[in-house]
Parts: sequence; structure tokens; C-alpha cells
Amino acid sequence: MEFTLKDGTTSFQFPVNPEELNISRSKGYETINMLEHGEFDFAQGERVKEITFSSFFPKEYDASYCTYADIPDPRVAMNILNTFLVSKKPLRFIITNTGVNVPVYLVSHNTTFRGGESGDIYFDLTMRTWRDSKVEKTSAKTAGKTNTRTDLKKTNKTYSVKSGDSLSKIAKLELGSSSKWNEIYKLNAKTIGSDPNRIKPGQKLVMP
Repeated sequence: MEFTLKDGTTSFQFPVNPEELNISRSKGYETINMLEHGEFDFAQGERVKEITFSSFFPKEYDASYCTYADIPDPRVAMNILNTFLVSKKPLRFIITNTGVNVPVYLVSHNTTFRGGESGDIYFDLTMRTWRDSKVEKTSAKTAGKTNTRTDLKKTNKTYSVKSGDSLSKIAKLELGSSSKWNEIYKLNAKTIGSDPNRIKPGQKLVMP
């Protein structure tokens, strides 16, 4: 089993495999506090996975725990991890013989020097999986369409003229005052014609 981080053409294999590796998975929630009803959780989808493990860079090769013979100097190896840490591009983390082959960001790199083990450098790593933001493609059928807004304009009421009606009678009935007949006429002059007294049964008049 090999633990490897790749940054484009640069590939770095850890000389000593960690004793254990932790992958943390969780779902995001938004908590809303509603008065008189308490708290409610609303699922927000899966959060990015967090991968953590600890190991060390040995000063001297030891076949009992080193995965390959030509191990890097601990200071050189530590500088490589620091380069990965400041990289703005995602890395690829691979563990052979497993299903782990994911793009990640190295977000934390802590080092420890222990007395009595001169030259060895111990470290703790934290990586977070990277996901490309998905942009929904617009199909050819919908490319020319635009979102329509709800029409918030008030729709005027209409009145169908009955036999025996007059504008003053309609104004009294619909607007509460016969003196408002002129308002009705102004809105419907094209329908009624030049004489406001000649309205015909069946005509639809727009009310103010």
C-alpha cells in the first residue's frame, strides 16, 4: 500500500505509512429558530470530506517500516508538504489497493520534533476533498427563453352594459357616485363613441 500526493507532474510518496487514516463525512444543516415553535433543522447537502492522518519522516532508512529505500531528507520532505499547503490548485491523494483516489486541498500541516530521535520529523496532515462547482448548462430549447416575472399590475374590473343602463347609473352602482360617470367615459371613449349617452347592451366597459 502506497500513500501518494500529486501536484500536477510532482508526485510525493510518503516514506512511512500511517498507522491509521480517518475520513470524516457529515451532512450540512441550517437551523432555524421559530418563535413559539423552537428550532428546526433543514438539510443542506453533504459537506466535503475531511481526511486526516499522522506519520513521520525518518532520518535513516529502516526496512521494517519504510515503504521504499531512497527516502527523502526529512527537511526536504517537510518543504514539499509546505509547498502543497500554499498551492491554490487541488492535489490528488491516492492510496494504492484501495478506492481512495480523490482531489484534495492540503489545509493543515503540523510538525513535531521529538527529543531522542534526532533528525526525524513527525507530522499531522488534514486534507479536504475538492469538488468542482457545477454550472447547469442551458439547452438549446430554453436558451432563447427568459424568465417571466409575475405581473403585479392590478387588473381593472369590467362591466357588461345591460338594457336601460346609463353611465351615471353604472357609476352609482360600481363606483358609489353617479358623478363619476365621466371617469368611466374617459376609459371607454373608443368603445362608446363620441356620445356618452349612447351606450349599448353587451358592451364591456372598463371600470376605473
